[in-house]
Amino acid sequence: MEKMATVKWVDGMSFVGQTASGHAVVMDGPPDIGGQNLGPRPMEMVLLGLGGCTAVDVMMILQKGNQDVRDCRIEVSAERADSVPKVYTKIHVHYVVTGKDLSDAKVERAVGLSAEKYCSVSKMLEKAAEITHGYEIVAID
Repeated sequence: MEKMATVKWVDGMSFVGQTASGHAVVMDGPPDIGGQNLGPRPMEMVLLGLGGCTAVDVMMILQKGNQDVRDCRIEVSAERADSVPKVYTKIHVHYVVTGKDLSDAKVERAVGLSAEKYCSVSKMLEKAAEITHGYEIVAID
């Protein structure tokens, strides 16, 4: 198995994670457990990973479909279990795609392909959580 990430304790509840591609991120816990709020919580990183993964898919599909996308924002909402482990039980991914003369059918198709076929993070998380998707198109002249 290939090592893909390293997480090193810094102080309190602060950690620095480094990826195999050489990028680093600070993660921290909330003050009530000894953190200093210096970075995102690890569970927030999971949602960021989902948003980033599906954003790449959707943008690649829309660009290949010759869509004039000017902006793409992914809003991820989630609910967690009440008891430990507090896993995500429901996740909603909402896409806000802004562009000129965007095809509703192509945006819907891109979102669907990401959710059903391409987004590795989504496919992994759907084993533990109910994931739903929605989108809106913001038209510009």
